[in-house]
Amino acid sequence: MVCLALIRAAHEHIYLVRKVSHVCRCHQHRPWGSRPAASQSAVHGAPGRVLELLGKSYPQDDHTNLTQKVLSKVGRNLHNRKFHPLWLIKERVKEHFYQQYMGRSRTPLFSVYDQLPPVVTTWQNFDSLLIPADHPSRKKGDNYYLNREHMLRAHTSAHQWDLLHAGLNAFLVVGDVYRRDQIDSQHYPVFHQLEGVRLFSKHELFAGVKDGESLELFEESSRSAHKQETHTMEAVKLVEFDLKQVLTRLVTHLFGDGLEVRWVDCYFPFTHPSFEMEINFRGEWLEVLGCGVMEQQLVNSAGAQDRIGWAFGLGLERLAMVLYDIPDIRLFWSEDERFLKQFRLSDINQNVKFQPLSKYPAAFNDISFWLPSENYTENDFYDIVRTVGGDLVEKVDLIDKFEHPKAVGNSVLDTQETTIMADVQNEQSSSSAPQLLKLACLATCETHRTSHCYRITYRHMERTLSQREVSSVHQAVQEAAVQLLGVEGRF
Repeated sequence: MVCLALIRAAHEHIYLVRKVSHVCRCHQHRPWGSRPAASQSAVHGAPGRVLELLGKSYPQDDHTNLTQKVLSKVGRNLHNRKFHPLWLIKERVKEHFYQQYMGRSRTPLFSVYDQLPPVVTTWQNFDSLLIPADHPSRKKGDNYYLNREHMLRAHTSAHQWDLLHAGLNAFLVVGDVYRRDQIDSQHYPVFHQLEGVRLFSKHELFAGVKDGESLELFEESSRSAHKQETHTMEAVKLVEFDLKQVLTRLVTHLFGDGLEVRWVDCYFPFTHPSFEMEINFRGEWLEVLGCGVMEQQLVNSAGAQDRIGWAFGLGLERLAMVLYDIPDIRLFWSEDERFLKQFRLSDINQNVKFQPLSKYPAAFNDISFWLPSENYTENDFYDIVRTVGGDLVEKVDLIDKFEHPKAVGNSVLDTQETTIMADVQNEQSSSSAPQLLKLACLATCETHRTSHCYRITYRHMERTLSQREVSSVHQAVQEAAVQLLGVEGRF
């Protein structure tokens, strides 16, 4: 497209703007970068094909949006890799629960499940947790779908209902979870969560409470900010107290004594009331987990109608980055021995601070393009960057967003275009080249089109990248964006 050529050769702006005037009159030609057929796109499903994953076959459909980059991470199970920093966090949490909470036979009260497969049904991931059909968390742009019925779990909560239905009353679930997200040092399409659930019978909850035998778990009332319509206030307050006490003990075990904690009211579809736990660590308030009293409708549907309970979930990477001073989430996937050897500890509770590897220089490249008229999401672009650039990509920032203002009868733009054409005819423009370039691009654009400009930061974790390497990867990103997303390049 002409805007592409303009950016490449600004010094030839008179000749190129002359070409702009031609294109403005010849829209019947299909521009380079117009939307390809869906079958050409690797980020869309191919109906009729089958996806093989973890020994099972899944038919693809129009919801399939897995990338090879993400598929390559399935089965890595970093949380089960001995001496990996995520394994250390998991083992510390597990050890704490095993030691602090015992059943009647002096065996651990909490069961631990850390090898459940990441492929779940959409019912498990959403419906079982009472997430409404129109809830934004279901969007294809935010999740990885194998097809309309199966997906890579977006949270370990996807296993709650099944484990409750199996008769379990206290358990921890640990696993890899998958979400489409932005690209920076804190986000990665694969990360790891730890989920905790505890149910109480009437006897268990009110044991030791004066006149506890006269208290009830349930009542018929109205929902408020403090309780569900089926719970008594006494039951909710005791469950909430136990939940906060359990979690305060856990973070104290992880971060040390004297930790300042605060609770922030929030919303989750599967708990009410719900809270986020924040800790004051090194003078900064950090959100470390979400929790709440489980929705009784969820508990009842799983067959535990006579019980009430709590649930919490935390991110292992989040805790490890704070506890071990790990600055970049990509490091968790590193095979660099200089990184891995720092976490081979004789005691999992031993204090360790990551000693940074040499910080290799970054390379910055921009990419700008006109968005297609429909079906574009930023997460589609981020997936392409991750797939092509892999872990060479440190960060992607949207640095400019421009919406073309042209409309029928827009006298301002009409005047600008008239001026451009006059300059072209005279070949003696008083406008600077950048101004002329921008106006020329405006002149080629359809009404209300939107342009995005992203800055991609490339940095290898283990060596210095050559400019040739970066240019090659960046060109591949540009080509993939055009071919797979139907954007129109401005590069």
